[in-house]
This record gives sequence, C-alpha cells and structure tokens, in this order.
Amino acid sequence: MTRVGMLGFVIGAAVTTLPACAPARRLAGNAHAAAPLTIGETFTVESSTLGETRRINVYLPPAYADTARLPVLYMPDGGMAEDFLHVAGLVQVSVGNGTMRPFILVGIENTARRRDLTGPTQRAEDRAIAPAVGGSAAFRRFIRSELMPAVRARYRTTDESAIVGESLAGLFVVETYFLEPDLFDTYIAFDPSLWWNGGDLVERAGARIGAGAGRSLYLASSSEGRIAALTARLADALAGGAPAGTAWHYEPMPAESHATIYHPAALLAFRRLFRPAPAPE
Repeated sequence: MTRVGMLGFVIGAAVTTLPACAPARRLAGNAHAAAPLTIGETFTVESSTLGETRRINVYLPPAYADTARLPVLYMPDGGMAEDFLHVAGLVQVSVGNGTMRPFILVGIENTARRRDLTGPTQRAEDRAIAPAVGGSAAFRRFIRSELMPAVRARYRTTDESAIVGESLAGLFVVETYFLEPDLFDTYIAFDPSLWWNGGDLVERAGARIGAGAGRSLYLASSSEGRIAALTARLADALAGGAPAGTAWHYEPMPAESHATIYHPAALLAFRRLFRPAPAPE
C-alpha cells in the first residue's frame, strides 16, 4: 500500500481548493500567512455493522458542479495518510485531460486494515499477521448497507459503481468479485494478495467464474514473484472459462515493484475502463 504524507493538506467537511488570491494576513514584504489547502470533503459513518466510527474521504471532480449525477469509485486504503491523495490527483488529471470519465472518488480510511480486507483462512501464518483477520464479509456489509446509502444520500450519484485496491485491498476486490459480484460494476485489483489462505481464491476460481457475468475485472501484477504467478493463474482461469458478457483484462507490469505499481497501474486501468465516449460527429 502506498503511503502518502499529509504535509500541507487539510480536508474539511464541505470545502474547495482556495484560490491563490484568497485573503490572508500580510506579513513582511509580499508574503502572506499560510492558509489551509483543501482538496475535498470528509465525513464519518457510525457503523453498527463494524461497531466503530469510519472516516470517509471524498473527491468531487469539477464536473460535479455541472452534472446531474456521477458514478462512484470506491477505494479501501482511502485515508489521507494512505492512498487517497495520489488517487484523487490521478482522477483529477485524467478527467481534466479527457482520458477518463468523471467519477466521485470515495476513500474508506482504515481502522483495522488486515481485519477488514481479508477473508477466512486456515493458515496459521495468515492468522499471525494481525490480532484479528477474516473480517471481509462484515466489511462488505458495511459498504453495502451503511456506506453506499450514506454516499447516495449526500451526493448526486448514478447507479454505476467501481472499486479499486492494491495488495490486501486488491485481495478484497477479487474476493468481492467472486462472492458478491453485484456489489460493484467494475473491479480493479493491483498486485492482489492472492496467496491468502494458501491461494484459495485462485484454486476455486474455475467454479466461481460464472458469478462475474456482466461485470468488469481488471488485474495487474508487478515483479513480486508470488503475487505475479498467482495473478497470472487467475487470468488463465478467466481466459479458459469466463462466461460471455464478462469483461476482464490482465496487465503484467514486471518493471514495477509491489511498492510502485499502484499509480502507473491505475493510470492504465482508468484509461481502459473509464474512457469517455467519443464526441458525436
């Protein structure tokens, strides 16, 4: 998971970026006192499903002001000190240069990452990575029954939704694609931790592939050998048995490492999956 620093950024309840000419107390010469630089909105959800408060960070593209409704891109690892800032920046520049349709970006900040993003496991080495693991089903219930209704109530959204994640978040994306494919329309997973529970998701993929009919799945892997091998096996299973109407793509990226893959892979994925419709002639 990419870590992004918070220096110089504040995210508020209903804020927009301050213009360069915003008034501020004049200091010596032409300098002014620093003012907060804000990039989006944040709110909390009191989750009865998870028994805790969850912070949600939101980026609204400029098109939101002039558009009736927009689709939503959800992302685990969506905290300010996690992946939210760089993905929000990628959405901003991609929408701005016309290579991606506008999406509302909804980042889900972690409280217990290894609990929420992993499914059940029979492996002792898996259970040793955190005090609690295997909570992905509860996390999906939170998204479906609490977060999505909150987002629909706060923002003008269409029925289209997508999810993007890397590493354990990528594992969660793939698991959700197989177990609850109706939750999102598009699933995007980079370097998914498919080694979890002895590679069970890959081993059972053939029997579950039919569940994803009509959905889109995008996979990318880095030079990390174990993850790359399992992701390639999953792609082989899709190639051999994905039903008609299933759109999927596998992008090997051996020049990237596990630490670097998120941003370049997301750029490719957003351009392929969310390309704007051609302008009418």
